[in-house]
Amino acid sequence: MHKIPLSLATPEIYLCFGDISLCQSDIRDEHAMIHACKEPCHRHACNYNSRSLDTQHPHYLAYENGYDLYLNMIDPPAPLFQIESFQIALEFARVHIPKRPLYIHCNKGQSRAPSLTLLIMAKILKILPNDSYMEARTAFEMNYPYMPGKGIETFLSANWTELN
Repeated sequence: MHKIPLSLATPEIYLCFGDISLCQSDIRDEHAMIHACKEPCHRHACNYNSRSLDTQHPHYLAYENGYDLYLNMIDPPAPLFQIESFQIALEFARVHIPKRPLYIHCNKGQSRAPSLTLLIMAKILKILPNDSYMEARTAFEMNYPYMPGKGIETFLSANWTELN
């Protein structure tokens, strides 16, 4: 788990990213959480057994329940991501960051979770450069481990300016 304090004045508000163990810990009652994984989180939250939800399903991309946001997100080598998924995550972060710590997890804590953290740090918190994904990534990697999958790296590079 990697903890990023957002303010010296309010040390109880911070941003955290890591692997799926965050999802299963007892911290969930006090924190907002972005679950950036289809398996098992989105599948369990939306209660489906088929390979995937129908693309027309209202929770196909995401399902929000209180302080939890479940993203239907996998990390394939080819970028299959949709801008709307990232916009939903950014909006969730905007709502919750001022009020409580925000945890972001994916399965291994290496690609989706740090990518969303990097995006939030650049686009919302303005503590990373926002001109390009590569500038934000370079600054992020100075302090945090980051091994993005090829798909998310390609997606963020190509769509950085559209994400707000």
